[in-house]
Amino acid sequence: MSGTLLETTIDYNRPGTQLGVLAVPQSTNSSGWRSEFIPIAVINGAPGPTALLFGGNHGDEYEGPVALTNLVRALDPAQLRGRVIVMPMLNRPAVEAGTRLSPIDGKNMNRAFPGRPDDSITGMIAHYVSSVLFPLADLVVDIHSGGRSAHFLPSVNMHRVPDDDQMRRMIAAAMAWGAPYVFIYRDVGGVGLLPGEAERLGKVTLGTEMGSASQFGAEIVTMTERGVWNVLRHAGILVDRTPDRPATTAQVVAADQYDDYIMAPVSGIFEPFFEMGAWIEAGQMIGQIHSVEQPFAPPVRVAARTSGMLMSRRAFPLTRQGDNLATLVRPFELGSS
Repeated sequence: MSGTLLETTIDYNRPGTQLGVLAVPQSTNSSGWRSEFIPIAVINGAPGPTALLFGGNHGDEYEGPVALTNLVRALDPAQLRGRVIVMPMLNRPAVEAGTRLSPIDGKNMNRAFPGRPDDSITGMIAHYVSSVLFPLADLVVDIHSGGRSAHFLPSVNMHRVPDDDQMRRMIAAAMAWGAPYVFIYRDVGGVGLLPGEAERLGKVTLGTEMGSASQFGAEIVTMTERGVWNVLRHAGILVDRTPDRPATTAQVVAADQYDDYIMAPVSGIFEPFFEMGAWIEAGQMIGQIHSVEQPFAPPVRVAARTSGMLMSRRAFPLTRQGDNLATLVRPFELGSS
């Protein structure tokens, strides 16, 4: 199957609900023949489009795993006109360890796409998703949150793709979610993102940033769950009823310049000057960094280089040179970028 070494008993075309695993071959010091099990569920209803839903791409972001396992337990195949494939813990070793990166190979799942069949475990899983699951999908959703490191305003995210029709369909799906913001971002942390690969293949692709600095709570979990259900209804896959009407219309914003992503010039303890949602003008100081080695030296002040609303902010005060301290966004209109 597309050169993959992963095994599964799942039949993606069988009607009804199937719960299973992807078995990823591993060889360790304690077990020469071993498989790492990655959970997967497939719910098939009447013929129709396919939604491919991911949580746990990063292991310290738990909104996705909880929302998606609740979804699997609740979905009724009789209410589907299509298929829903769910991987609630794409990077299960990281979810179990509570780490952003896989504890097995130290790699970032969201920098591993499209992967290779002969890669380490992270790349092998990415390759299976790219070669087996993406070709089945019409809609791809990858649920993220701020993890340990970032405060983030709740948003549904995407890149600015070159196909305007694809972009319109993605924004429409994102608006159906019901989050306060739709965030158009650029890659400043490397390539190989799951959403980027799905977008490249022409899929309607949504990422999210739900939650902030592991502040896992009822409000954010509810927003995540309601959003997934709404997007499935918007796509015409879940036909139980129409999508819920969002409480407010989402603001579509973008951080399309590198300077919108403010990186720490030095290491130390970051003291922020603004709360989330504040508007910051270019040249204003967003905060300052106190030296650990020379605590009585004047702190290094950090200026914004562009103007925009504070969309994200570093949560963990201890900061290394080069860490992202803040992200500024501005209103976005299709055709403006």
